[in-house]
Amino acid sequence: MKNEKKFISLLSDYGFKVAFADETNSLFLRKALQVLIQSKRRIKHVQILRNEFVGITEEARGGLYDLLCVDEKNRTFIVEMQLGYYKHFMQRAKFYAFQRFNTLVERGSYKFENLDQIYCIGFLAKGIFPKSSEYYHFGRLKNQKGEELDDQITHVIVEINKFEKKETEIRSDLDKLIYIMKNLENIEGADQLPKFLTEDWIEQAMKKLDKSKMTPEQRMHYEMMMARNASIISMRQEEDRENAEKITKEVTEEVTKEVTKEVTKEVTKEVTKEVTREVTKEVTEKVSKEVVMKMAKEMKKDGEPIEKIAKYTNLTIKEIEDL
Repeated sequence: MKNEKKFISLLSDYGFKVAFADETNSLFLRKALQVLIQSKRRIKHVQILRNEFVGITEEARGGLYDLLCVDEKNRTFIVEMQLGYYKHFMQRAKFYAFQRFNTLVERGSYKFENLDQIYCIGFLAKGIFPKSSEYYHFGRLKNQKGEELDDQITHVIVEINKFEKKETEIRSDLDKLIYIMKNLENIEGADQLPKFLTEDWIEQAMKKLDKSKMTPEQRMHYEMMMARNASIISMRQEEDRENAEKITKEVTEEVTKEVTKEVTKEVTKEVTKEVTREVTKEVTEKVSKEVVMKMAKEMKKDGEPIEKIAKYTNLTIKEIEDL
């Protein structure tokens, strides 16, 4: 197909699985794990385990690892791929690591000695540590002086979007790994291949990711997975749209409710003020009229002329005569 890319992205579900989770030839996985955990000794063997786990209790939450394996030293490797931005990835990584930790502790006696090491590795297409310029993070429990307190659980986070090294700047095996994870999909021909890509562990992965070397069955599986992923993305976008509309509606209703409440309060306040003003005016006028009538009555009683009384009280002749 014209303009079709030669290699499948290592960041895709299919690419990640065929490169990292191939039990028949685990060279790439073993080398990748070695450089990620900063080990000088090569990993000789890995066993890929069931990636699904259940909660400790019936009510507890279970989950699904992207990849779970152990090596010849019984070290556990939990490998996760995150394509979208996920702010709370570290919380999820800790949850996965602690779930595995619980399976290592002997039940009943709860013995904590001689526990095997756990490495929780996360490849993030979009970074979650904006305050750090580092693209590779290796973390263990340390004290306030940076002294290591425990090495039983290690978190390794690779923020792929932060990796900006060019081919000429690549020196370490770690940089080689991150380089192909970020750039392999965009390499179109053999003339663009960096020299280090001919190393056996990288070459092995590239053969699995080369579309031209795929069997019809592999091609069909790849196309089906891509279609499924596209469908999932579309469903998530639709869910996001519906959730956004729901939130917008709820916020609008809440705002309208608050505005209505505030407007009602103000209107009530103004109406009360106006009514009070009118009542006060009416009472004042009534009281004033009564005072004037009383004064006019006293003047009439004293024999003052009606015209004079009318002049001083503004009452009518008839009102004065009726007194």
